Amino acid sequence: MQAVFFDLDGTLLDTLSDIHAHVNKMLSAHGYPAITREQAREYVGDGAAKLIGRALPQGADFEECFAEFLSDFAQSDNSLTRLYEGEREALNAMKERGLKLAVITNKPQEATASTLNAFFPRGYFDFVGGDSGMFPCKPDPSLTRYAALTLRVAPRECVFVGDGETDVRTAAAAGMRGIAALWGYRSRERLLAAGAREFAESFGGLWKILADCGKNFSENS
Repeated sequence: MQAVFFDLDGTLLDTLSDIHAHVNKMLSAHGYPAITREQAREYVGDGAAKLIGRALPQGADFEECFAEFLSDFAQSDNSLTRLYEGEREALNAMKERGLKLAVITNKPQEATASTLNAFFPRGYFDFVGGDSGMFPCKPDPSLTRYAALTLRVAPRECVFVGDGETDVRTAAAAGMRGIAALWGYRSRERLLAAGAREFAESFGGLWKILADCGKNFSENS
């Protein structure tokens, strides 16, 4: 095992409260009904365009609302976003073992960078890929495969960790070992239905799976 790829929203960080607040800020500015936190939870995972399309009422001006959301979201102070319990310790243990760490998310690229920079030192991750328009969103595996190529690791040497159905399908399409994160926004039942076969209850549990897998870890970054 040479690298661990992570989804962002609901996997690396609990961003739901910030996403919910920014969507409702845009909706309020246009006089549209707010969405609930549970609706926001259901709408995330497939990229910002689908998130806003799902949140807007029929007949709304999607292009204007989407552009406004993107601009505002990129400037978020991430004040409602949180790390998960045991996360920093687990990630540091992975880095100390020589594993490369990557982020593959459908979150817009600017918002991805600002969110990660608020919680991790610049350069902490060996590859960060958000929705920049250069690749299709997950579950298309193109960005994931490009990241593996950039890191010079074979897909079979990578683990893909994510909390959503999209992540389960991305791992399979990219030829990577998939581990479904149960601390995120989807239930075990939904992840099973999407094809997940391996699960982690926490970051500590994830590290135990990786450390106990019996594979040869690289000792070089």
